[in-house]
Amino acid sequence: MVRTVFTYVRKRNPTMDLGVRWKLHGDGRTPAPGAVVRPDERLSWPRTVGLGAQHVVAMFGASFVAPVLMGLDPNLAIMMSGVATAIFLLATRGRVPSYLGCSLSFVGVAAVIRAQGGTSATVTGAVLVVGVVLFLVGLAVQRFGARIIHAAMPPIVTGAVVMLIGFNLAPVTASTYWPQDQWTALLVMAFTALAVVCLRGFWSRIAIFLGLVFGYGVSWVFDRAFGKIHSMSPSGKVADHWRLDLSGVSKADWIGLPSFHGPSFQWSAILVALPVVIALVAENAGHVKAVGEMTGDPLDDKLGTAISADGVASVLSTAVGGPPNTTYSENIGVMAATRVYSTAAYWAAAGFALLFGVCPKFGAIVAAIPGGVLGGITVILYGMIGLLGAQIWLNAKVDLRNPLNLVPAAAGIIIGVGNVSMKFSDNFSLSGIALGTLVVITGYHALRAFAPAHLKTQQPLLDEGTSSYDAGTDTRAPGSGS
Repeated sequence: MVRTVFTYVRKRNPTMDLGVRWKLHGDGRTPAPGAVVRPDERLSWPRTVGLGAQHVVAMFGASFVAPVLMGLDPNLAIMMSGVATAIFLLATRGRVPSYLGCSLSFVGVAAVIRAQGGTSATVTGAVLVVGVVLFLVGLAVQRFGARIIHAAMPPIVTGAVVMLIGFNLAPVTASTYWPQDQWTALLVMAFTALAVVCLRGFWSRIAIFLGLVFGYGVSWVFDRAFGKIHSMSPSGKVADHWRLDLSGVSKADWIGLPSFHGPSFQWSAILVALPVVIALVAENAGHVKAVGEMTGDPLDDKLGTAISADGVASVLSTAVGGPPNTTYSENIGVMAATRVYSTAAYWAAAGFALLFGVCPKFGAIVAAIPGGVLGGITVILYGMIGLLGAQIWLNAKVDLRNPLNLVPAAAGIIIGVGNVSMKFSDNFSLSGIALGTLVVITGYHALRAFAPAHLKTQQPLLDEGTSSYDAGTDTRAPGSGS
């Protein structure tokens, strides 16, 4: 599959190299006033490595929270994010600077699969299939153009699916994380909200990460001041336990490989996961469009390649037990703040991620995140994911007064958020995200086939309705992973 992506791009333009040759920009120190460091340029290597470290910090919050919420190994997630970034940069020949981290769109999917009795192998097997489908979608876009995306998934459909994926997660916060320590959760929620709103530039991009650090500190202080808390523990039992238990950190080695496992395939799990393809296509389309606007290099011809590369990276990651990946908006913010779009900095970031991946002590620190801290973070994070669907509607100027738009979206969202179930046989049923997505897509196209002409208004292309960027300013949620 990897060879197919690279070979296809090479046939399209055999003169292109792998995008790993960079010209020194100016004196190699700072961009000139009004100038930018283009993807095929770089600053001095020490500055480039420093920028790579900055990209790692920017992606940290979402990229290690996501695998924790999915029940997967955070060390492996960070390691495979480095591998995924390298694959993406090679496939796009260095024209699309991007970091690929763990996709938060799959958190709800993982929760549903585990609630049905699925294991980590079941989760990664279902997501691997999604990666294959994403790869095929990318090839189709390369062959037929971006308009096929609009034909199948107009903004009303895409926005509704993203919305129901996010809001379907609400019961996870309410029943799992928040009850473990409600006061810590409340403080973390308030701090994170202030960080998102009040901080500027780079610091606002890592608001989720800052919220986690604040939560660690609050949990440590509360343990010293009030002793153990009597509440639901991470194991699901109500008992006395420390909010912050770092016993596993001291036992963990400094150097070692993460925990690998193979995927397992179940149709019920695959059907739950497949709708996320829509969110991933929207994320990639918005990302490519935004980068093209910021660098002044139209990248429409790279949309299919970017989608396929994301699919390949997700397949490789899930094949060894890691989470799926997607392009990260947090790193777009770093580029906008620094005016450095060099892919050399992303190669440095990928190298740092690989190093973190072979440090079990780092993974133990991540695994020790208190439940109350996750409660405060996820209240905001899950809501942000859901409201990104509304942002898609706003950007595409979707008219919800039109019943052709309103009816299928309304029905699908209620089914997805309410986790409505439909049983077809003793061994097969659809519910929640899968059923809601099916209702939105089939309902919209079926109603459109019978609707009168005056309801069939033309809407913008998908990639014009999924990005919230204005001249390099990212207005999407920090930690959205999109």
